[in-house]
Formats: sequence, structure tokens, C-alpha cells
Amino acid sequence: MIDLAKAALWAALLSLAVLIPAKAAPLDPAQAFPPKMQSFALYGTAAIPNSKPGPDEENGTGWVLKVSRPAIQVYLPAKIKATGASVLIIPGGGYAGLTFEYEGVQQAQYFVDHGIAAFVLKYRLPSDQTMTDKSIGPLQDAQQGMRFIRLHAKEWALDPARVGVIGYSAGGHIASTLATHFEKSTIDNPDKISLRPDFQILVYPVISMTAKVTHMDSRNALLGPSPSDDLVAQFSSEMQVTAKTPPALLLHAVDDQLVDIDNSIVYLEALRHAGVPVEARFFEKGQHGFALIPRDRWQGTIMEWLTTQGWLYPKAK
Repeated sequence: MIDLAKAALWAALLSLAVLIPAKAAPLDPAQAFPPKMQSFALYGTAAIPNSKPGPDEENGTGWVLKVSRPAIQVYLPAKIKATGASVLIIPGGGYAGLTFEYEGVQQAQYFVDHGIAAFVLKYRLPSDQTMTDKSIGPLQDAQQGMRFIRLHAKEWALDPARVGVIGYSAGGHIASTLATHFEKSTIDNPDKISLRPDFQILVYPVISMTAKVTHMDSRNALLGPSPSDDLVAQFSSEMQVTAKTPPALLLHAVDDQLVDIDNSIVYLEALRHAGVPVEARFFEKGQHGFALIPRDRWQGTIMEWLTTQGWLYPKAK
């Protein structure tokens, strides 16, 4: 009788052991944490196009001045979070400097936290001393940034069909120029890699170079004090929209006293009339740089849009 009781007890214990899962192995740090940031010369060992010889006078970290040697910083997400999507981040600064920490590095960390690879562009600032044609220098660097991401897509497990661009302030002007000038390459592109971003996110952007709408300091820095009508039109993104322009999200504050919200409005109208998918979030109060808005409020809008538009998942073929 006792032997039967013992046997029953052992059977019960064995069945219970089967139900208790084995202790999970600890997470591999290589899978669980983002790798260290990497920085690359944007053009590698090749000559920088449209560049005049001269000393490297770049200075500053959070606010960067006199950039003449463009670079790109690579922030990859932890492998267990990675979605395969990526974004080229273009900081603003009125074409006079780069708001590199706030509109670059800090934004990259946000995207990485959500499984999106982030590439922060340190683009050349327009200068007659360092460029033959200063008006196209930032666009060249943005196009090279898109080319760089797609060249390395396989190496970093990125989907080349889910590469977007986000630009802030004057960086929004570069991003919108990239999104409307992708069919004409301003850089060497022998392998014909697509320079078109798959989506565009523009945050309190400069869009137009027309006198009534533009941020005049940005226009003067990029195009000079007396640009021709043709040059103004060429760099007014609302005039360059076609049906091929990528889908867009626009964020702006109504009370922005530095870059008028009319910049976003004219771009919204141009995209709508061209049949390009576009969504806008206009905040009543926020000022330029969204100084008055909690960061999670406006950044959450970006992540919501990326999710609902399906950019975090591979597209069906």
C-alpha cells in the first residue's frame, strides 16, 4: 500500500515538472542591446563633390558650425527589436549651423528604441568658400545619405524598400528637396541606387523659397541675397511635387514665429492635389522646435503614423 502511494506521489511530481518551464537562458547582450554608434565619412575615400580645397574649420558638438567634411552617424537598434525600417535624420539650423544633438542624436535614440535604424546626416553648410555651387551642396549630401543606407542595407539587415527621411526646420527643407528631386542625381551613382525616400516626415519645416512664405535667413544662406526666379522655384518644394513624391507626415505649431506654418500648408496642398498620401498634425501652441510641447506627444505622433502606414513591417510583394 505504501509502495503504491509513493509511486503515485512520484508520478504526480514528474507530471508537475513537465508543466514547469525550464529557466530561460539569459539574453545575449549582442541581441538585447543596441551596438555602439558608428561614424563614417559620407563619401568614404572618394572626393567630396562640388567641393573647394581648404582647411577643415568645423567646430562644436551640440550646435555644429562650418561643416565642410560631411559625415553620417549610424545608430542600429538591438537585434531583438529591429524592424528592418530605417530613417535618414537631417537636423536643422537655418543653413547656418546644425542643431546636431537635439535634432540629430537625441532623435536617433528615439527611433532606435522603437526598432528603427537611424542615420544622422552631418551635411555641408552652404558656403561660397567651400563649394563651387552652394545651393546644391546639402542636397548632394542628402542623396548620398540615401545611397549610403541602401548600399549597406544587406550588411545591417535593413529593408531597402523601407528607408525614409525626417528633417527638422531647414533640415526639413533638405528632406523635402530630397523627396522631390530624386529623379536627377547630383552625385556619382554608378550602380543606379534609388535616391527616393520611401516616406518623408517633416517637422516644423522650411518648404518654400518664395519671399512671402520662406524663412528668409535660410533662403539667403542657401541661395544668396538675390536668387533668380528659376532658382527660387527649383528649391521651393511645393512647386516640385509630382505623383511620385513619397507619402508625407507634417508636424508644425500654429504659433511658430520663426518658420511660418504656411510652409507646411503649401506643401500639404501641393501633395494633396498631386494625389500623394499626406497627413498633418498642427499644434495650437508649441513655437519653433516644439519647445512648449512634451516630447512624447509629438514624437508619439510620428511613431503612430509609421505604424498605421505599415512602414514597420515588410511590404507584401
